[in-house]
Amino acid sequence: MTAPPDRESARLIAVAVNLLGVVEHPELGDSPYRVDVNGAPYVPVGDGGVVLGLALGDSAFALDGDHAAPGACLVHPDQAARLALVLHACIGNLVQVRTGAAAGTCGAVLGKRGENGRVIAGLRPGDLATLRPGDQVSVRTRGQGFRPPWLPAGVTAMNIDPDVLAALPVSAAGAASARRAGAARRAGAARRAGPAQAAEVGVRAVLPARLAGNGIGRPAAGWDLDLQVGAADGYDLRLGDLVAVDDLDARYNMGYRRDWVSIGIIGHGSSPLPGHGPGITPILTGPRTSLVALPDPAGHIGLTTALLKLQ
Repeated sequence: MTAPPDRESARLIAVAVNLLGVVEHPELGDSPYRVDVNGAPYVPVGDGGVVLGLALGDSAFALDGDHAAPGACLVHPDQAARLALVLHACIGNLVQVRTGAAAGTCGAVLGKRGENGRVIAGLRPGDLATLRPGDQVSVRTRGQGFRPPWLPAGVTAMNIDPDVLAALPVSAAGAASARRAGAARRAGAARRAGPAQAAEVGVRAVLPARLAGNGIGRPAAGWDLDLQVGAADGYDLRLGDLVAVDDLDARYNMGYRRDWVSIGIIGHGSSPLPGHGPGITPILTGPRTSLVALPDPAGHIGLTTALLKLQ
């Protein structure tokens, strides 16, 4: 009979749950038009369904579309199950197509969408091209509720697969410098010793809370947050980038909180709709003293197709 794991080991076990998603078909009402920030009507091409020709690393403003995501949006015909799918799914979770011409192909969760709930799933371009609305996809959800033992006490993690979090530019304060100095072993030992005083996160940009749009007031575990920026606003944002938002608390329902910072990954592109724009799925939030965003506009590397094996 094996001995039960100690409390510290138990904290490291992330619960995995297999859930069902169905590839969404885009929907429109009686009128095909939405109204942009200047009062002009437009057709919301790219909002949902299977979007082709877009990938992690592309500009968030690359397509003249509406909330276009680099992959397929997954839903569920039962609304309660749909919300559970979105809540449980984490960026980097394994997805596998179960029916249709793409059956057997695999990909990964890239992010979430709000409203009635959607999970964004990325696949290799050739596999994505054979996918169609109605195909069933399994999602091996894992990560919600997981907390790395080195994470500072005041910082909350969410919506991220533990293995993917470990591969992103997120580390205990000073650990990145230690690795560059050839002290990776000492940095790893420091992580295992217990929580750090602060976590450092490499990001593409730090945005003020006044640019937070659709998603404010909504639960961070099941929604994304749109950033009210456009191509002409000077932010070179790319799909898969980590982006920080100052004075935003995303522990529960997202909202303003002075001296806090929240960090998310861009999962979909821009939108002409007022209050909308490129959307981030929150992965970390905490006081600015415990969560430090390090902007690197030119050299930032976030979530990539290579990391998720989607080339």
